[in-house]
Amino acid sequence: MQKSFKLELNKLDKLVSYLIELLKDNNCIVILRGDLASGKTTLVKKYVKALNLDDLVTSPTFSLQAVYSNNIFHYDVYNKSLEEFISLGLLEEFERDGIHFVEWGNEKLEELLKSYGFNVILLEIIKCDNKRQYIINE
Repeated sequence: MQKSFKLELNKLDKLVSYLIELLKDNNCIVILRGDLASGKTTLVKKYVKALNLDDLVTSPTFSLQAVYSNNIFHYDVYNKSLEEFISLGLLEEFERDGIHFVEWGNEKLEELLKSYGFNVILLEIIKCDNKRQYIINE
C-alpha cells in the first residue's frame, strides 16, 4: 500500500499523525530516503515531539545511533556500507522492540531486513520547491 502527502516542513502534523497511527503497537523499521536537507531528521523530531517526549532529537550522523524514550531508535547510515553496518553490530539492534528510523537506508539494507522477516516501511522524501512529497510504502 502507498500513501502520499505533499506538505511544507513546518506543517507535518497530518503526516506525523498518520505515522503514529500506522506505527502504534508495532515493531517496525522506517527507512527514510531523501536528498540532503530533505527533512529526514526534522520528521523524526516532529514524530518524537508529537508523542509528548522531551528527548533532544538530532541527526545521529557521527554516533550512528540515537535512542529516545518509548523505544524509538534513530540511525544515520550515510557514510556506512551494509557490510560496515553489520560489522558494527547494528543489525542486531533491529531485534529490540520499538520503532527504528533509518536515514539513508539503501535498497540492499531494505532487502536484507525484509529477508530476515522485519516489518519495513519505506518513506521517501522528495523536495518540491518549498514543500516536500512524502511517499510511504508499507
